[in-house]
Amino acid sequence: MKSWHWDLWVLFGMVGQIVFGSRFVIQWIASERRKNSYIPPVFWWLSVIGGIITLTYAIHKHDPVFTIAQGIGLLVYVRNLMLIYSRRAHAEPGTTQPTASDRT
Repeated sequence: MKSWHWDLWVLFGMVGQIVFGSRFVIQWIASERRKNSYIPPVFWWLSVIGGIITLTYAIHKHDPVFTIAQGIGLLVYVRNLMLIYSRRAHAEPGTTQPTASDRT
């Protein structure tokens, strides 16, 4: 069995996991405040940032499973942000359009 070896790369990977995991806490708080299930845009930003960090770590570790999973996930997170900001850009001035998150 391998022993744990803490170095800067392990610390880097852990930071990525903490950033990535924090998105659930943010989503929980946002939903509690609204008294309804809600995914704020910051959830997706934390997904992207945490995903990039953990993808970098996975590539460094030469882990194809983790690399593929994080790479595909990043596509989803970025696409969600594109949809959110596209909808906001096309909204009429002075109005707010409900996002997919608002409908859940």
